[in-house]
Amino acid sequence: MRRILPMAIVAALLAGCGKDSAPVARTAQDTDFQNKLIERLIDAKPGDVIEIPAGTYRFDRSLSLRVSGVTIRGAGMDKTILSFKGQVSGAEGLLVNASDFTLEHLAIEDSKGDGLKINEGENITIRGVRVEWTGGPSTSNGAYGIYPVKTKNVLIEDSVAIGASDAGIYVGQSQNIVLRRSRAERNVAGIEIENSVNADVYENVATGNTGGILVFNMPNLSQAGHSTRVFNNKVTANNLGNFAAKGAAVASVPAGSGVVVNSNDRVEIFDNDIADNDTANVIISSYFSTNYMNSRGVEAGFDPYPEDIYVYGNRFKGGGASPDGLDLKALRMAMYGLNGHLPDILWDGYVNKDRQVDGKPAGPGLCIANGQAGMLNADGPNKYKNPVDVSGQFHCDLPKLPPVVLAAKA
Repeated sequence: MRRILPMAIVAALLAGCGKDSAPVARTAQDTDFQNKLIERLIDAKPGDVIEIPAGTYRFDRSLSLRVSGVTIRGAGMDKTILSFKGQVSGAEGLLVNASDFTLEHLAIEDSKGDGLKINEGENITIRGVRVEWTGGPSTSNGAYGIYPVKTKNVLIEDSVAIGASDAGIYVGQSQNIVLRRSRAERNVAGIEIENSVNADVYENVATGNTGGILVFNMPNLSQAGHSTRVFNNKVTANNLGNFAAKGAAVASVPAGSGVVVNSNDRVEIFDNDIADNDTANVIISSYFSTNYMNSRGVEAGFDPYPEDIYVYGNRFKGGGASPDGLDLKALRMAMYGLNGHLPDILWDGYVNKDRQVDGKPAGPGLCIANGQAGMLNADGPNKYKNPVDVSGQFHCDLPKLPPVVLAAKA
């Protein structure tokens, strides 16, 4: 079933509503369109396609969908624009609690909180969607741009996220994820996979963020994450000052971070172009290095160590010349001199001394098979007192992870 918003309303709104127009006060026509779209979302049935033609539409409250099997389709991410710049009610731009959902070919701008949040659904497709805070990076921007959480079988492709104060494209506590051909810029974290299982992140561009691509595990969440492949991405010049809200987990990410693995297991980083990230092109760290100690403490059984991390076949260039923070600046000077730079791979040095494989001590579980790429053990456990250049000491191979295969939609 196809449900198109009434063209009479659309035509009236299009007069003087181009993307480049100066902000104007909401009109009676804005309110009428908003009410019609809310009605469509409430009355939607499985199989409906709700089409929103080209134009800029202004909302003062969140939109929500709770019906599975619905597609919302615009005319293009730079043609159909849902603007929440005057939002006074609700947090998200669009909140979805449904499965078999597709959102494609539109933009969500300037929401008060998260741009697009999809909660506890299965078989989710986000295609050709732009989420942006148009005023540029600011702590007052919403935390997440594109934000599926507790979802299964997620496809995000050909999308853009700009200006999020936490993560531009974030997938959390989810399973079976493909995130490809998308762009994240001027966010704190460009792309983040957190506490998720089986994710393929490829053919994306992460540039101009604080950190480019993050693969994290955090405590006190519904599941632990593992098995993420990060490959064939361009991760360049992620040197933006960190503008996350105080207390946010990503507030500890140093500006100049390319690909960051924190406390996650079975992560492959390969065939990427990673360049000019001023702290380090790759950072491998434990929960102990985040300085994120929430009031609830850490659940029993949480594994804070990154293990089975496999870095191979990447193309590194530049980076490490101007690390963020006094400790890292001092570390660079002490190890590599005034004009030196940190190596491509920076490891905080935390090791689970009790880790065993086949009943034998197994060390940190890091394998670096990346040609001449350098690596530094920063000696985080001793507050950087005894850092060691460990380039070449972790040359080994691990079994490669299989590609993620998404289940077909019903």
